[in-house]
Amino acid sequence: MHQVTTPAITVSFNEALAAVVAALKSAGASPEHAAATGRALVTAEAEGNRGVGLKHVFTYAAAIEAGRARGDAVPVVEEVTEAVTGVDAAEGLPHLGVERALPRLAEGAERLGVAMLTLSNGYPCGALGYFARQLAEGHGLAALVAANAGPAVMPASGGRAKVFCTNPLAFAVPVDIGAPALVIDQASSSASLAKVRAYAEAGRELPEGWALDPAGHPTTDARAALAGSLLPFGGARGANIALMVELLAAGLAGANWSKDAPAFNKGDRSPGAGLFILAISPRAGFHARLQDWIADLQSDGAYLPGLAKGEALDHARHRGFAVDAELWTKLKALG
Repeated sequence: MHQVTTPAITVSFNEALAAVVAALKSAGASPEHAAATGRALVTAEAEGNRGVGLKHVFTYAAAIEAGRARGDAVPVVEEVTEAVTGVDAAEGLPHLGVERALPRLAEGAERLGVAMLTLSNGYPCGALGYFARQLAEGHGLAALVAANAGPAVMPASGGRAKVFCTNPLAFAVPVDIGAPALVIDQASSSASLAKVRAYAEAGRELPEGWALDPAGHPTTDARAALAGSLLPFGGARGANIALMVELLAAGLAGANWSKDAPAFNKGDRSPGAGLFILAISPRAGFHARLQDWIADLQSDGAYLPGLAKGEALDHARHRGFAVDAELWTKLKALG
């Protein structure tokens, strides 16, 4: 099917942030929630991660208006141990709770070498690499981040019942002071839910091996996939990654298992999703070794997408970035 391209306009980072904050506040988010969440959404858009960028504002706004996410939630930060910080998101969007707990997490990792943050009782966080990038670029820490959500869209290895969400995993390491971090952010399913939705909206067929229809048959129909289930990448290996993420983000964090979580896109109940962050302080000499290693890879023609996103973000902060004109009009109208 022929894909229609729509006109684009260039907006500044701050202009986009103001529009997102206004839209979320209009939907019922407190100024603090709107600002914290807005920074994550605009960062995702600026990096080129558009499925969970500005489009995601409408998902969050609908969730707040329906009661799936509390716009006035007051997250509770708990000092569990010197190295462990807990956050109860109080059925709100997770970004504000993480933002308030991040200084303690970073300080713990810098002092002890490693520290952990768990968040429960929240709404799905969208772009996961955002949190990893904050720790790498803002604090010079390596970070591993895992998240779960509902409804479940992916079966475990060898099973039929949908027990996992797309269960993404993100990782970041600082490359140099003032330079973009190397950030990896990917779903454990063959494709993210946002990407499958984008295929459905565009009327495009999915690649084979991404999904099953509601009857359990392989499908390339994106709409049938949304009604059916997604498949893990790499078969059992991807399913094992999803299992690991589930145990970290739902199990250790004390959040709802993905299979038990209320839907994030319908109804009025919070999914009660979880988030897990591990922050690690690199040993002396790490950055120089990493830079030499990256240079070796690039001299061999290797492409590191985790660096490219940071470069795109840096460009967007200084020179703006392109946004679909129709999407921008809808976003401004929402605010």
